[in-house]
Amino acid sequence: MLKLYSYFVDCGREGELQGLFVADDENVQNLVGKELYFGSVLGKYSEISGTFELDDVTVESEDQEKIGWLIETFEGHTISGYNPFEYVGEEEEIEDEDEQEESI
Repeated sequence: MLKLYSYFVDCGREGELQGLFVADDENVQNLVGKELYFGSVLGKYSEISGTFELDDVTVESEDQEKIGWLIETFEGHTISGYNPFEYVGEEEEIEDEDEQEESI
């Protein structure tokens, strides 16, 4: 079941990262502990990165009709701001690809 999540990470004096995205519980659970790399999104030399934790997200809605409308309207699962799934580090992605190839 898809859910609308809000994402929030306080990056100290550099600022904060926020976003709204749609995902299912299993994918969010699988993201826990993965390294995220955002680069210099909060200014030159900011180099924002960290490990994804469940405390970084809040379920905003489970209404499937509204979630379907959001996905259709915004043409994807990122509604606004930062979606942590789009910032998984390259090493994490490679591991995921290797796992997918092994399961085929």
